[in-house]
Amino acid sequence: MRRLTAALIGLLVISALRPAAQNGRLPNRPNSVKFAAIGDSGTGDGPQFDVGRQMAAARARFPFEFVIMLGDNLYGRQSPQDFINKFERPYAALLQKGVLFYASLGNHDDQNNRFYKNFNMGGERYYTYARKNVRFFVLDSNQMDPRQRAWLDDALQRSNDDWKVCYFHHPIYSDGGRHGSDVSLRVTLEPLLVKHGVNVVFAGHDHMYERLTPQKGITHFVAGASGELRRGDVRPSASTAAHFDQDLSFMLIEIDGDDLFFEAVARAGTIVDSGSIQRKPKT
Repeated sequence: MRRLTAALIGLLVISALRPAAQNGRLPNRPNSVKFAAIGDSGTGDGPQFDVGRQMAAARARFPFEFVIMLGDNLYGRQSPQDFINKFERPYAALLQKGVLFYASLGNHDDQNNRFYKNFNMGGERYYTYARKNVRFFVLDSNQMDPRQRAWLDDALQRSNDDWKVCYFHHPIYSDGGRHGSDVSLRVTLEPLLVKHGVNVVFAGHDHMYERLTPQKGITHFVAGASGELRRGDVRPSASTAAHFDQDLSFMLIEIDGDDLFFEAVARAGTIVDSGSIQRKPKT
């Protein structure tokens, strides 16, 4: 009964999405910020290549400029050849088109991967960058030490950007059965996110897709199934707005003015979730 109730809640939330995104196609406006999101991707196996091809096909209709990486970018060995096999080859079509990838570190990633040029981390465990009216804050959730927390507090305080987007590996909200919410990280991190008006958070780690109902005004996505899948892992709760755990997936996101539009796309190209978020005016 609990699962049925949660599923009905998810359907009601999806049915309430704003009409612009209900048809499963992003607005694709000329001056918007367009990007994709992948998490837990770096296997080097066939399914990862399938996702890479689907991302390249999606870009033909939706020309995203960059990809955010939610950690576990390489599994297993992480030699120079592994960067080729587990990153450069699966996403070759995107890299050849000049698409940039901005990585965060997961628990399977070597800390030295921050020096790999195609991850665009500038040798830092945590960093920030902006696109038009959107600023991204990339964190290392493996080591949320006082220094990183102080940096985030200052960086968020300094930001006057309309949209503040944070991404990192370990989700502070998740209904994944294997890992679920990292409550200790939530206690450390969430007060800063709320204090400084962060709008959206992306995480990986749980190998599925989930969109949570807004938590303290922030929308959380878990997108950790771009290379690894834990089929049937979601344990829906009242906080589950939508989920998909039957195949690999990635996300497409568009921000235009006060609106953020999103799609979650399965490996076969099926849109498994879509919708929009409206930014609240600054007070």
